[in-house]
Amino acid sequence: MSATLVPEAASASSTMRRNFWRGVWRVMRRKPSRMAGVLILIGFVLMAVVGPMLLPEHLPGDTNAITQPPSWEHWFGTDPQGRDVLSLVISGSRYVLLTAAVTALITVVVGTGIGLFSGFKRGRWDTVLMRVTDMKLTIPGLPLLLVLATVWQFGSPLQMGLVLGLLGWGGVARAVRSQTLSLRERGFIEAARGLGLSTTHIIGRELLPSMAPYIAMNMLISVTGAVYAQVGLFFLGVLPYESDNWGVMLNLAVFQAGAMITPSALGYLLAPLLAILLLTLGIVLVVDAMDEIFNPRLREE
Repeated sequence: MSATLVPEAASASSTMRRNFWRGVWRVMRRKPSRMAGVLILIGFVLMAVVGPMLLPEHLPGDTNAITQPPSWEHWFGTDPQGRDVLSLVISGSRYVLLTAAVTALITVVVGTGIGLFSGFKRGRWDTVLMRVTDMKLTIPGLPLLLVLATVWQFGSPLQMGLVLGLLGWGGVARAVRSQTLSLRERGFIEAARGLGLSTTHIIGRELLPSMAPYIAMNMLISVTGAVYAQVGLFFLGVLPYESDNWGVMLNLAVFQAGAMITPSALGYLLAPLLAILLLTLGIVLVVDAMDEIFNPRLREE
């Protein structure tokens, strides 16, 4: 009997995978903008990985082309040192995306761990962990972040990602706890508990896989918040300018190049802004596609 069941199980698993990818294709084909979102994110990842190798930020500038307007040679013009603005955006993308990735990873790991454990255990653990989470959410994030940035002057992507992640997990913990409370009453969880399986096994093998799509969407959303936070800190000038970041470009464009009043420097301001907006758009489109893929009720068959 076991020899018969194994091929049948394998066939069923293969059928489920085919149906899943067909569903993905239908969702993407229905709205091509979602595929555009995937391509945008892939483009930013490639830009961050390969771009700084091809266009390092510290290339010498052209003293004869200082703060030039956009042209065929320099699509977004040049900065006050005569460097190509587009090259600066590309070289700075590594810092931005690495910081955002570290932030999102820490945010999701800490928030998901607390939310899963709190929602599954309930009782005293739930009360204590949620009180800690509530206290975390009541602390004003921006003032605290400004103070920490001023005191510690964290400039590397890993340092900044660690701080942003540890400050941003509260919302994820609350959201994951709500999902856990809903799932823990499902039949497959009740069956696992009835078999006497450990809490670690149930959370790791039963709850976590069921919530993987939801967690992945939270991670992408956390990337957006991390980009805004780090760019804002650099723009406000509370972190070292030596770091490569789009926020540094925005600060120098406004306060050094006078982009708000000097038309020739406008490209220096617009280039990092467009990069931020395009990255946000790509994330929004991908999250929208994931929401429909993993939530059958949203599908338009």
